[in-house]
Amino acid sequence: MRDFYGTTLANGFMLGTAQYPSPAILAEAFKRSGASVATVSLRRESGQDRAGQDFWAMIKGLGVHILPNTAGCHSVKEAVTTAHMAREVFDTKWIKLEVIGEEDTLQPDVFGLTEAARILTEDGFQVFPYTTEDLVVADKLLNAGCEVLMPWGAPIGSGLGLNNLFGLRAMRAHFPDVPLVIDAGLGLPSQAAQAMELGYDAVLLNTAVAKAGDPALMAEAFATAIAAGKQAAEADPMEPRDMAAPSTPVIGKAFLS
Repeated sequence: MRDFYGTTLANGFMLGTAQYPSPAILAEAFKRSGASVATVSLRRESGQDRAGQDFWAMIKGLGVHILPNTAGCHSVKEAVTTAHMAREVFDTKWIKLEVIGEEDTLQPDVFGLTEAARILTEDGFQVFPYTTEDLVVADKLLNAGCEVLMPWGAPIGSGLGLNNLFGLRAMRAHFPDVPLVIDAGLGLPSQAAQAMELGYDAVLLNTAVAKAGDPALMAEAFATAIAAGKQAAEADPMEPRDMAAPSTPVIGKAFLS
């Protein structure tokens, strides 16, 4: 697995911490998932009045890498401010950078994203940008100092899976040495396996686990699928064919007239 800013993760499962029915269910989901990274959003009010400290303490106690995010931010200034508060609360340089540009799809504002990424990188942050699969935008984010790219699979919380397979394959081929994470839109373990089969290094998801009837069981299912997808990619799978090819060889077979 490729390093993430010099850190090698135990696996490619990044799991969110929002919308679970209870803290106990959240903790059990992380235990069953074996996820290597927990993502957590931080709102300004928590930074000001120190609210939610029990929750932050529980997240720190999960024993995984913490990836704070700027979820819900719609401007460069808002995202940068939230990132600074996250660094103070969690004592980490990592930040998942979101700058939302469109309400219905929660598509990132790639112009604001690139600007915010440059500002934060220059301030010592290690930025994980939530972006689209656009190769031009990806190039600009890398030039802004990002060493990881996190293209969406589909709109956040939609569960639609990988909407643009061509674009995602092209991104993997175009940036062979850059750590790539599918971020957002996954609803089923099979979709996570597909992402890993494409050669991606990790997947990040939240709603598909948190809103499942049994979040812990679903977290375990995703973990199994992610491991299987990674193994499949490493096994050098066969290429699709347009025509049938017999699995039993016919060379040496007797033909009776």
